[in-house]
Amino acid sequence: MSVIQQNLSTCMASSASSFIANYSFENIKSTKISIPGKFKAVVKCVAAPERTAYKTEVSRNENMAKLQAGYLFPEIARRKAAHMLKHPDAQVISLGIGDTTEPIPEVITSAMSKRSYGLSTVEGYSGYGAEQGEKVGDIKRSSNGREVGRTLERDPSYPAYVDSSVILGQTGLFQKDIEQFEKIEYMKCTPENGFFPDLCTVGRTDVIFFCSPNNPTGYAASRDQLTRLVRFAKENGSIIIYDSAYAMYVSDDSPRSIFEIPGAKEVALEVSSFSKYAGFTGVRLGWTAVPKELLYSDGFPVAKDFNRIVCTCFNGASNIAQAGGVACVSPEGIKAMHEVVGFYKENTSIIVDTFDSLGFKVYAGKNAPYVWVHFPGQGSWDVFSEILERTDVVVTPGSGFGPGGEGFIRVSAFGHRENVLEACERFKQLYK
Repeated sequence: MSVIQQNLSTCMASSASSFIANYSFENIKSTKISIPGKFKAVVKCVAAPERTAYKTEVSRNENMAKLQAGYLFPEIARRKAAHMLKHPDAQVISLGIGDTTEPIPEVITSAMSKRSYGLSTVEGYSGYGAEQGEKVGDIKRSSNGREVGRTLERDPSYPAYVDSSVILGQTGLFQKDIEQFEKIEYMKCTPENGFFPDLCTVGRTDVIFFCSPNNPTGYAASRDQLTRLVRFAKENGSIIIYDSAYAMYVSDDSPRSIFEIPGAKEVALEVSSFSKYAGFTGVRLGWTAVPKELLYSDGFPVAKDFNRIVCTCFNGASNIAQAGGVACVSPEGIKAMHEVVGFYKENTSIIVDTFDSLGFKVYAGKNAPYVWVHFPGQGSWDVFSEILERTDVVVTPGSGFGPGGEGFIRVSAFGHRENVLEACERFKQLYK
């Protein structure tokens, strides 16, 4: 008779957790067990097999894999969140993403409120409307639409132009050495060329994206420059997608629409929105103007295909939002929007004066709510990180708008006045 004192260890797979969940091991102690003869025990621990996730037979859009890292503004938001987690007491001021901060004028919201209330009555109720939007004079409003072909992009430019071209398969692979996509013609826009590209150096493309006043540089193309752009499009048989989202900020005699240029209706369509005029960044309402004169190579009107896409994919903007749009283009609404724009332009002047006083080379600030500041010899993300870490202010790194933006930052004028003034004081403390 031998006596064995055995300490028992138990190894269980996670699948056994429900078995032991209500069992208490608190009173288990070492136990003396009398066993005749010899005793041998082998305990084998086996891991539960990993469960393989079910996969469909649908292939991923291979173009999505071409996109580089995260979209610019979510990446800024991620870094801002990480900074706030690290410094929970920091009073962070955001002058990065171009999101409006001031209230929508009452003349506009009252119209939206009236339409909203009307939906609760038999007389005021409406369901589906025209996909093209409600008509006021010769203006129709609907959500912004963009056609994309082999493209010509300004560098730097709003990143959605490039990303949408990539997603739709109009580009090749991303070339890391030059930070550009194959099959996209990049139009370099720098202080040296007045932020307008040398059109003699670029090849033909189906589509030309052009934003004026430009985001991020803030420069508005002159009448002569847009005349050259229209001529270039005609000579190459290209279509211009002209983004006039900041036209109401123009303070000089620069054109506010591509259609001010003779011949533009034959080569251009124009997109815009109320986002930066009336504070509609949350309401979401814009328009696309496609002239009947704009034709494909076979003579078919672009407007008819555009209308078919809208009718197929989109049932029209919210009738409540459209009520706001109707109010926007009323005489009272236009006056109210100019007051909102004027407020942001005053913010712009404050930011420009601040960086000027610190000896920086500052561009734009006259025809757009953005200030383009040069930090020669420094990386844009490095400047972004330094400003965030040392001042708790969020700006936008210029390289996020393309390789031509390296060495610059964009400072947005969208902010409450007290925040803009405080941010400028912090800039002065950092760079004095």
